[in-house]
Amino acid sequence: MKRIGRTALFLAAAAVFTAGGPSFDVPTIAVPRVEAAEQQWTWIASDQKYGKFYAPSNVKIKSQMNGVATCITAWIKTSYTPGGAQEAIANYGIEASIPDPRVLSYSLALVEVIPQERKITYIQENFYDASGKVIWSKVYEPPKEYEVNSQSYEEDYYVALVDQVFYHGERAMKDAPDRWKLLWSSETAGGGSTEAMADMTTMRLVGGNLIYWEWQETKNKDGELLEVKHMKKSLNPDQGTEKIIRGDVWTTAAGWQELKTDGRYEAIPKGGGAYHGLERLRAIVKGYQYWLNRYRTDLPQTANAKKDKK
Repeated sequence: MKRIGRTALFLAAAAVFTAGGPSFDVPTIAVPRVEAAEQQWTWIASDQKYGKFYAPSNVKIKSQMNGVATCITAWIKTSYTPGGAQEAIANYGIEASIPDPRVLSYSLALVEVIPQERKITYIQENFYDASGKVIWSKVYEPPKEYEVNSQSYEEDYYVALVDQVFYHGERAMKDAPDRWKLLWSSETAGGGSTEAMADMTTMRLVGGNLIYWEWQETKNKDGELLEVKHMKKSLNPDQGTEKIIRGDVWTTAAGWQELKTDGRYEAIPKGGGAYHGLERLRAIVKGYQYWLNRYRTDLPQTANAKKDKK
């Protein structure tokens, strides 16, 4: 179930591009390596601002444990419309290097993916004009790391790269109509309502704990949003305890703010919405073992089938 207004709300506060620090010349061995795969780019997704591509031949397993990939490297490509170019240049803070957004045609980035943590890390980025000339480049020291969830600009790249190595249908789950599982809903004072949804794409088991992202909305009686919480949680289904690892909260008055949490596990009391959510998540843990254990390195390799690389 797609959460109406979720992306628009979050993008107003979340910047997926990061600038800062000096730029570096592109290493001479890097650009030829990418351009050699120029004719192999595979389309992933696009909108009014960006086109997203990856080169299957450049997807490599950098490290693995017990036969399970723990680090995947690849080059990804982004193409820009004039509006997308202007937005990207502003987000990177590189107006001095690229004063005319119409010059920016596409960019290539060297990334690493850690599937066990749903993380994507930028190692290097190169910006190009339409002729293929590098007009801005940067090697990130230290690398720029992002955790992938429903609000991540990098989500499309992440699912494509992981699916290139594993057989678990990461992209299919992202686009599935039942990606969002209703945990609970309740009425609030004044005729409003609160609803909590769990994102199946982010769910994974780490030991005895279920890690996932939850989206919680509170609306008034007219269906207008009053509050949104986006939270990364850790749930122990056997003990019936949970903690908020981190999150953000949006209100009409303050916009998006960091959600304050003490990081401690708390028991989920019986009765009420949260306990209904616990029962729902317990059922998911029982019914989705293959999905929840898909990238674990502490299980037999047969539980983590990976795609053989030629």
